[in-house]
Amino acid sequence: MNNYNNVFEKIISLENLFLAWDSFKKGKLGKKDVQKFEWKLEQNIFQLHEELRRWTYNHGAYSSFYIQDPKQRHIHKAKVRDRILHHAIFSILNPIFEKR
Repeated sequence: MNNYNNVFEKIISLENLFLAWDSFKKGKLGKKDVQKFEWKLEQNIFQLHEELRRWTYNHGAYSSFYIQDPKQRHIHKAKVRDRILHHAIFSILNPIFEKR
């Protein structure tokens, strides 16, 4: 049986959070919310890491909007920091589930 100790620590590691940022930002650097997050990137990543480490992190509210693509679609989008965490979780858990 495989040992998956310290999965949470791997997810919230600064290295993984910065790698998640690199993965997340591709194709999105023209977006205002992404630019705002990047303006204070290190501060934002370190703050996210501390909140996760101290168990004080709360997922933010989703923003809601409509797009025409080609039909109208209702979109719900998480904040940038939450989407970075989504990428961080996926990068650690996906290889575990792919093996099964």
